[in-house]
Amino acid sequence: MSAGRLLSVLLLLQSRGRMSARAIAEELGVSVRTAYRDVERLQGAGVPVCAEPGRGGGYRLLDGYRTRLTGMTEGEARALLFAGLPDAAADLGLAAEVSAARLKLLAALPGGAREEAARTATVFHVDAPGWYREPERTPYLPLFVDATLTQRVVEARYRRWRAPQEVSRRLRPYGLVLKSGVWYVVAATESGTATAPAKAPAKAATYRVAQVLDATLSDERFDRPRDFELGAYWASYLADFEARRYTGTATIRLSPRGRRRLPDNVAPEVVRAVDATATAVGGDGWVEAVVPTESTMHACGELLRLGVDVEVVAPAALRRAVADTVGALARAYGVTGRA
Repeated sequence: MSAGRLLSVLLLLQSRGRMSARAIAEELGVSVRTAYRDVERLQGAGVPVCAEPGRGGGYRLLDGYRTRLTGMTEGEARALLFAGLPDAAADLGLAAEVSAARLKLLAALPGGAREEAARTATVFHVDAPGWYREPERTPYLPLFVDATLTQRVVEARYRRWRAPQEVSRRLRPYGLVLKSGVWYVVAATESGTATAPAKAPAKAATYRVAQVLDATLSDERFDRPRDFELGAYWASYLADFEARRYTGTATIRLSPRGRRRLPDNVAPEVVRAVDATATAVGGDGWVEAVVPTESTMHACGELLRLGVDVEVVAPAALRRAVADTVGALARAYGVTGRA
């Protein structure tokens, strides 16, 4: 029997009023028989739980009774930040703590405020992941949570995009970031292992948690720099990423329909560039604009999403890449000339 579960039953009755044994059981993930036993134990401990038989009946606390046993555990206090992000809390292994913390908060509120909080919770829902992709598997995310909070070194194998793809790193996690449904760990990092550490000084870097192939939490401790601020680091990282991401520009022409479709098919930076540089060409609504590009092949694939509503004017390499791709598609579909 869990004392924490008995407290949860008490707080449920205090925050929600009358509840059936079945409703209590469903809320706490236990059997109805266990819910009955928990209520009986509360009554045996002197808590004035009243039973109301019949249809629409259930259990409730005696009018005017309120418990002050709403103190939060350390884990529940940590979980409060994710009270409005249930999926993120589940990823971090904090789902139970978030549920318990939320229940204690509601129980501590006066009646009117409690009802308003409950009503607000029914009309807002946060869904962090982006469209058109499955959530990433992050089996080592709870380990990094533990490592970040206890300031312990993690031995990790990581898969990156450049060669060699698999590398070993000794990570000192400074914080975790959730960006568009993707988890990243910001860590001071050294190449090498505990048995063969690198001589290079540690520096902060960003790692995608889903790309961690293996991770072990060590007993080695580290001190998080007092002047390190996660939000400031992440803002700087994003700015640097954008500067490195776009290495060239392209001149394109867009139809009116292509411009309307633009936000659903390209990055926001490209949309902003079109808005800033678009000039009319001809009298049919087409515009010409200069947009930032990554590699030739990346820009080719991105612009082809717009089909006949876009034309690449320059550079020649990108225009040729688009033409080659369209030609290959025509041959694949047996098209040898115009109809």
